[in-house]
Amino acid sequence: MPDAEGRPEPGAGTVGGARRRLSRRALFAAGGVTALAGGGAAGAVLRARREERAADVIPFHGSRQAGILTPRQRYVRMAAFDLGTGTGRGRAAALLLRWSTAAERLGRGEPPGPELEPPGSRAAETGALAGTSPARLTLTFGLGPGFFDRTGLTAERPEALAPLPEFAGDRLDAARSDGDLFVQIGADDAFVTAHVLRTLQRLAHGEARLRWTMTGFTAADGRRNLMGQLDGTGNPDPARALLDGPGVPGWLSGGSYVVVRRIRMLLDHWDTLPAGHREQALGRRSADGAPLTGGSGRTPADLAATRPDGVPVIAANAHIRLAAPASNGGATLLRRSWSYHDGLRSDGAADAGLLFTAWQPDPRTGFVPVQHRLSRGDALSRYLVHEASALFVVPGGSRPGGYPAQALLEG
Repeated sequence: MPDAEGRPEPGAGTVGGARRRLSRRALFAAGGVTALAGGGAAGAVLRARREERAADVIPFHGSRQAGILTPRQRYVRMAAFDLGTGTGRGRAAALLLRWSTAAERLGRGEPPGPELEPPGSRAAETGALAGTSPARLTLTFGLGPGFFDRTGLTAERPEALAPLPEFAGDRLDAARSDGDLFVQIGADDAFVTAHVLRTLQRLAHGEARLRWTMTGFTAADGRRNLMGQLDGTGNPDPARALLDGPGVPGWLSGGSYVVVRRIRMLLDHWDTLPAGHREQALGRRSADGAPLTGGSGRTPADLAATRPDGVPVIAANAHIRLAAPASNGGATLLRRSWSYHDGLRSDGAADAGLLFTAWQPDPRTGFVPVQHRLSRGDALSRYLVHEASALFVVPGGSRPGGYPAQALLEG
């Protein structure tokens, strides 16, 4: 019989114009025949879907935190939180455990669970991520200098976490800089990153408040930025950014330090420059990222090369010359950056640029000397404005049921 909207009842069909009802046994039998007849194809589809979903899952727990060496995702949400005045060591530990538990579940494509929600929240019932892939979600947690003071662990604060010095030309917005807790949320789905940040805000209720957040994306090739340059060219072995060996506290083994800089690009000016001028400022070809001395994007730049008239092929103030390890006592940075475009400024210029992140074992011998050198004469700097800055220590990974920095907070 038809239902209230005039549709045939489930299980009913027509044969030769006459309607009939299929028994459950007939349905199961028919399903069995279909499965046997096309089981190979159907099974392959199911296996492919399972494999695809498995590829979308990046484990939260491990010897190091995901999001440092993980291939960059398409989207990122970076955020910093400040601990509340009453959030001491124990409550900060509880917050990190709550966040880590949620991160593990969200990374598997599951909701965080109602037991983690603050009183009165019914967010677990909304099903906002229902049917959504985890999209290679990673959450990476870091600690700012203030975290150690607020939790009574000032004596445990690493010396390398000293505040960054002032650099020439900086125009930093204090409201979008620093912070007690850092979170990097990466995923191949912008909806996922937005929802996860909202979840962390909600689960931090009463313990920490959002200080700032920034949203970024990558190009289709994962490398080109809004200036048309290929980012990350000449990066060192990623493992060199990690901490390990004698003298590294257990809670920090497998961790790193990350510098976060919001760098606005003066695109309206940049776009008017001749191609040769742009390439000289960088020291690389725009098309493939190769140094002006030749080769490919992976070819080391020959900083000693000169033209027939004796002029260096790579200018004395070219970005890659001033940033090169050879110019900075061997200092190297693992650069993992995203582009951002937040519309227009009040002056009509594009509010767009780079969310620059530099990972290293010690910023005092990595980012600081390199940035000092760049800020004093880099040809590219005249087309950039550094608007926000922060430094965090990123603990090593954690075991299931635990959280990053657990040994620090509970030791």
